[in-house]
Amino acid sequence: MPLKKRAPDFILFITVMMLISIGIVMVFSSSSYYAMFPPFNNPFWFLIRQLINALVGIPIMIFMMRYDYRKLKRWAPALLAAAVLLLILVLTPLGTSRLGAQRWINLGFFSFQPSEFAKLCVVIFAAASLSQKGIRVQTFREGILPYLALIAIFAGLILAEPDLGTAITLVGTVFIMLFCAGVRIGSLTAVGIAGVGLVMAAIFTEEYRKNRFLAFLNPEADPTGAGWHILNSLMSLGSGGLLGTGLGQGRHSKFLYLPERQTDFIFAVIGEELGFIGGCLVILLFILFVWRGFKIAITSPDPFASLLAAGIVSGIALQAIINIGVVTSSLPITGITLPFVSFGGTSLVFTLMGVGVLLNISRYITPK
Repeated sequence: MPLKKRAPDFILFITVMMLISIGIVMVFSSSSYYAMFPPFNNPFWFLIRQLINALVGIPIMIFMMRYDYRKLKRWAPALLAAAVLLLILVLTPLGTSRLGAQRWINLGFFSFQPSEFAKLCVVIFAAASLSQKGIRVQTFREGILPYLALIAIFAGLILAEPDLGTAITLVGTVFIMLFCAGVRIGSLTAVGIAGVGLVMAAIFTEEYRKNRFLAFLNPEADPTGAGWHILNSLMSLGSGGLLGTGLGQGRHSKFLYLPERQTDFIFAVIGEELGFIGGCLVILLFILFVWRGFKIAITSPDPFASLLAAGIVSGIALQAIINIGVVTSSLPITGITLPFVSFGGTSLVFTLMGVGVLLNISRYITPK
């Protein structure tokens, strides 16, 4: 039956815009002091770039909101191949290394992080593939085996960078999509147990990952080493109290005690400057986003749209959960940013591209 267009989900759109706005303010607040010094020499350095990121990402979101999501199905194999190629290229001399990780391709006027592109491509491919299987998705050969191979290829390439947080997010997203597609619970449970074992193996085969994991369990054991990030994150959160120290008045971020304050640990800055109330507001906005996103997935007009929406929402939700879990010392440090809020061009642009697809799906209803 023909699909009838309607207005995109307004609540979802406003929620995303609120998160982006909070992010721009907090990126400036968390970075303005130390950006005054070399190599930046400009308190507005991060603010200007985050504004540019948003001004690039929002038009892309609006374009994808108007681009018929059904056309993505035919592009799925090509997008997946491009994602694999880029993930391989980032591991070559074309890749740029920062802080011990080789995750970027430097194009001169901007740096590009292929793993962010890969996450969206995997969701599109998995949605297109699963939507065509029907009842066959309940068999191990059709419903599990191809996606184990998919996960192995992409998670393996991302772990090689290394980027454990993105790899876990990708695996979790595909796992949720398999559940939504109707894969048997028993099969998913077995795969999940095996996956946890592989994650633990990945953690304990690298010294820095093992130290981070043990620091999560007992940060006080190495307060000036592996536990430094977590302890300063908790002190930032705790010093904010109910209402916070005030916007721009965060001491831990201003005096450089809190590492990666504008990226991985921006939620700690929110907790310090805006307090418990501000932190809860951000969490509630993410809950609202997930509610509206899964409502779109449930009411989508076809299986491809439903799985595509579920994958996009799951990926963003898992990333937010992991980031906030790390900042609150509920999860080990993984080096992953807070969607929409943290500083980062590639992350924001491709997250907004996914949101645009989600908003496009929300425009279609099945006539009664």
